[in-house]
Order: sequence, then C-alpha cells, then structure tokens
Amino acid sequence: MGYSNGIFTRAETTNTNKTYYKKPSSSSLIFKQIMNKVHHIAIISSNYEVSKRFYIDVLNLEVIREVYREERKSHKLDLSLNGEYIIELFSFPNPPKRPSKPESCGLRHLAFEVDDLDNIIAHCKSYNVIAEPIRVDEFTQKRFTFIAHPDDLPIEFYEK
Repeated sequence: MGYSNGIFTRAETTNTNKTYYKKPSSSSLIFKQIMNKVHHIAIISSNYEVSKRFYIDVLNLEVIREVYREERKSHKLDLSLNGEYIIELFSFPNPPKRPSKPESCGLRHLAFEVDDLDNIIAHCKSYNVIAEPIRVDEFTQKRFTFIAHPDDLPIEFYEK
C-alpha cells in the first residue's frame, strides 16, 4: 500500500513496518520550491505554567494568543519571535515523557540564532537555566550551546 504526492511515491511494506520514498520515473517533472518556511513548531508540555514561563520569561517570546480548549482539557499558547509565529505550546492531561537521553528518533532539538552567545547564556543563568559548555561547529566555526526546556527538550543557541 502506498501513495504518491507527485514528487515521491511512498510505499509501505507490511512485514517490516518500514516506509521508503522513491522518485517517480517520469523525467518530465519540473521541480520547484514547494514550501515557503517553517510555519510553527508544536510542543507538548507536562507542566503548562512552568513551560509558559520558560518561553515567555527565559526565551523572551511574545504571546500571540492563549486559549483553553475545554473539550480536550488542553491549553494552547501561540508564541512569536520578532513578530514571527514560531511555537505552539500545548498541555494535555498526562502526556508521556519524551526520551531525550539517549537521543531518540524524531525532533532532536530547537535551535535559535543569536547575535551574542555570552549574553543569552548570562540571561538564562539569571533564571537558573544553565547552559552546557560552549562548543564550536567544526564546519562553520560558529559557537553554540544548549539549554534544556523544562521537559528536557534540548534548545540550542547558535551564534550568528
């Protein structure tokens, strides 16, 4: 069983639960950019109020909208960075813990570009959020570090 989106064909094998993608054989396809940008990143928190304070106070994100969805017993907080909608923070009753260590499949971390890495590290420290030791990207020679979201999601700061 599978489907095609016009660019890749998705085929699923029933005995191994593996999915793979292959290009269609047609050489007449015209490839073009099909996406504009990342619209937002959805994050589920185990403690909504703690995560809300983390994103607003520690990361200085701005609130666009906050709603409580009674039918789901769920908060939804839309946050922006420099006027751009980037994070959708959710709460749900009893969400399972996300494995971060050892690293697991799926979203690995969020990364934010910063002008001054030392400044963001000091800012986080003022909220008792301690950054890992600064590292240097071996390919770009740019400095970066990580902090942990309240649910242990890694957050990277990458110096411009």
